[in-house]
Amino acid sequence: QVELVESGGGSVQAGGSLRLSCAGSGYTYAEYCLGWFRQFPGKEREWVALIYRIGGRTLYADSAKGRFTISQDEAKNVMYLQLSSLKPEDTAMYYCAARRNVCSYTPASDHVWGRGTQVTVSS
Repeated sequence: QVELVESGGGSVQAGGSLRLSCAGSGYTYAEYCLGWFRQFPGKEREWVALIYRIGGRTLYADSAKGRFTISQDEAKNVMYLQLSSLKPEDTAMYYCAARRNVCSYTPASDHVWGRGTQVTVSS
């Protein structure tokens, strides 16, 4: 059974940084497209960044470009999201997600999700 566990969230002041981690288990790492999504209270989950397992190509939402960096450690089955120059509007629950063989910008029924990690940015 595929399992994803996030860590690294917390509270920071505007302009600060955090590094989120997502440890995966129970799957063949190479078969999955990995990504980070976030969810604001009362809103739909939105994608932040994706990383293709083969080749390591990365994609970012406009809100993340230039500030966030997604990366992976294949040997450890861990994915990261480096958050920099954080703004109060980045305050949200951040989720890592895995989807077999398909990369998508929208949540899908076959996405596997972690439980999320809260990021709070104060002004």
